[in-house]
Amino acid sequence: MKFLRNLLASILGSLVAFMIVVGMFFIFMALVGSVDNGVVVKKNSILELRFVAPILDYTGKDDTDPFAALWTEELGLDEILHAIEVAKDDDNIQGISLTTGFLQAGVAQTREIRKALIDFKSSGKFVMAHADVYAQRDYYLATAADEVYLNPVGVVDFKGLATEVLFYKELQEKSGIKMEVIRHGKYKSAVEPFLSDTMSDENRTQIKELITSIWSVIVDDIAESRNITPQNLNIIADTLGGRTPEYAVASGLLDGTLHYDEYVSLLKEKIGVAEDDDLNYVKLEDYIQIAGKKRIRTGANKVAVIYAQGEILGGEGGKDYIGQGLIVDALHKAVDNESVKAIVLRVDSPGGSALVSDIIWREMQLAKEEKPLVVSFGNIAASGGYYIGVGGDKIFAEPTTITGSIGVFGTIPNVHQLAENIGVNAEQVGTNKNSVDYSFFEPMTDSFRNVMQESIEETYDTFLDRVSKGRNMPVERVNEIAQGRVWSGVDAQALGLVDELGNLDDAIVAAADMAGLEDYGIRKYPKYKSGFDQFMEDLGGVKAKIGESIIKEEIGTEAYDILKEFKQFTKQEGVQAKMPFSLKIK
Repeated sequence: MKFLRNLLASILGSLVAFMIVVGMFFIFMALVGSVDNGVVVKKNSILELRFVAPILDYTGKDDTDPFAALWTEELGLDEILHAIEVAKDDDNIQGISLTTGFLQAGVAQTREIRKALIDFKSSGKFVMAHADVYAQRDYYLATAADEVYLNPVGVVDFKGLATEVLFYKELQEKSGIKMEVIRHGKYKSAVEPFLSDTMSDENRTQIKELITSIWSVIVDDIAESRNITPQNLNIIADTLGGRTPEYAVASGLLDGTLHYDEYVSLLKEKIGVAEDDDLNYVKLEDYIQIAGKKRIRTGANKVAVIYAQGEILGGEGGKDYIGQGLIVDALHKAVDNESVKAIVLRVDSPGGSALVSDIIWREMQLAKEEKPLVVSFGNIAASGGYYIGVGGDKIFAEPTTITGSIGVFGTIPNVHQLAENIGVNAEQVGTNKNSVDYSFFEPMTDSFRNVMQESIEETYDTFLDRVSKGRNMPVERVNEIAQGRVWSGVDAQALGLVDELGNLDDAIVAAADMAGLEDYGIRKYPKYKSGFDQFMEDLGGVKAKIGESIIKEEIGTEAYDILKEFKQFTKQEGVQAKMPFSLKIK
């Protein structure tokens, strides 16, 4: 009995101590979160944009969560745009200094930030840019500035867009691990890397046309800002006219070369600060916290903005992937909230599960019966991402949005050859003719392949029907422009796949107009779990995350991305309505 008393006392003491420590931690963090990080925007301040963190459309942070800033690495595009808009009318902010390098954002996101910087200049304030090296996307963003400078020994990467697709057929043959593929759509080349060692003509055609269309938008934007004709910009790209600072200046890509200290002196001169005095910089991350407390749009009536970003996988969902749980719940909340008069769905997704896409599409249909529902496409709204988009009343896309990809496929891993090579034999026993439908250890049977093909065709026909009704187009016409092919936003509008070219703000204005609103506020959905809650849930996965970090360090980022992509294919369940290839535009 004495032993049990001591044991219970020890357990109770440990629990009490743990609760005290956790309680003190929460109190400490709450106090830290209430101090605004001690940021004060002084007169004659310059807002500094560096963009060192990845950019998502939306991070879903809860403003009341004291842990939000500590547990979220990414920046939200919505927060960035809002901060720039607030700074435009902030008397203490004299201008913006853009010193970013290796921007981690999509082309459409980059273009939205660029437009916000140009709008900021309309207030009479300046935007200046400086870098040691300009990657192509960073240079595109920098051209929104009044003046663009480079380190005297730096370089401007300006050569046109390119992408690379990896093929795994020979790898499968050598390893004995292959992906069984069933697909519909001659351009549905998400699975082509598993079927061939070379790129098909159809795939090469669509990639070429896609990146050419996106490049044309980029060139036109730069041409307007830098007063260089598109023709000359393409000559500069073809001749690598930015490969040295001297060439970049002579060709008009830059206004000059400056060391960073010289650039700082130039900023001081612009705002009338003495050379010996310090500049008052305000970091974007800090200003976001201040700007978050100021509302540009106000009113009792609201436009709900629902963010759907990431691959469509099913389940609850989060900031990195789309599940039916959070999206359906957000649609229900927006419909049931009497102050919400219109809804905007923001989509940034390469697609994924066809089943989950259809579940969300159905909820979109129900929602738009109650309130106007406008869709805004971001970087990518392809396949399943496009599928859910056609559920809206109206679709906006950026000119550089990658969209379309109306097609479906299924992939199932098979290790029959590997098992045979290493001496593993699997035997199956079933009660009925089709009870043993598929085994990873046996070649796919004709009967199972026929059943899968039937499912693929049925899903494809359903997809065509959803697009036909959503876009008011004959099914035959949809089929002509479908086949899994991807399009830029510009081409998609010409084909009738989207209604207008514009950004998220344009979609919000359109939704408000449809609801007859003049003064209105914005309500964002969904709210993701707090960083602390997610950390507590993920404690069991810490070991795996450490392992992933070690592998990435050892084999390098590019090789790790290939491994991750191959692994993702093995996790896909059911028929996929997904982006036709992994496309990283450089």
